[in-house]
Amino acid sequence: MLQVTHVSKKFKDADVLKDVSLTVKPGELIHIVGINGSGKSTLFKIITGLLKADSGTVSLDSGDVIGALIENPGFLEYETAWDNLRFLANVHHKFQADKVKKLLTDFDLDPNSRQAIGKYSIGMRQKVGIVQAIMEDQNIILLDEPTRGIDKKGVKQFVDLLERLKAEGKAVVVASHDDIPGLVYDRTLTLENGELK
Repeated sequence: MLQVTHVSKKFKDADVLKDVSLTVKPGELIHIVGINGSGKSTLFKIITGLLKADSGTVSLDSGDVIGALIENPGFLEYETAWDNLRFLANVHHKFQADKVKKLLTDFDLDPNSRQAIGKYSIGMRQKVGIVQAIMEDQNIILLDEPTRGIDKKGVKQFVDLLERLKAEGKAVVVASHDDIPGLVYDRTLTLENGELK
């Protein structure tokens, strides 16, 4: 279970997050709605430890593992999608070739393609970013504007994937400024003026 308690963050004199609290339980699919610049990415960066909160705490249960797609996914641009995913998973010695192959194929991406990821479209890069966020059996998944640049078929594939993750008891938080067609959330929260309601 993910517990965010009274988290605040300022950049210079601007309050980006003000006393934000959030509890995410296993099997929950939560939507955080907010315009660009509302603090969604900042909140995710604090949860993942990429940024330090000015105040407040983030806690996880023992055994929880976070997977995240935040802003523009960064890759080794001259390597293939497969080599990128293998490199990232091997950091924790958790590369599961069959699983990665299936996830890529489910998104109509060819695991055997020798095309460098630097040549991928925005939507294709997003798909690879989603795969890296879930390929190591992470049980808390944070997805920041995940369908950016993805076509209608890819959005349907994404919705099907999230339904499977939810059925497996994974907790998923999607942050976006608009609705994703076909996705049914357990809760929808709004991040506005630094406050999550």
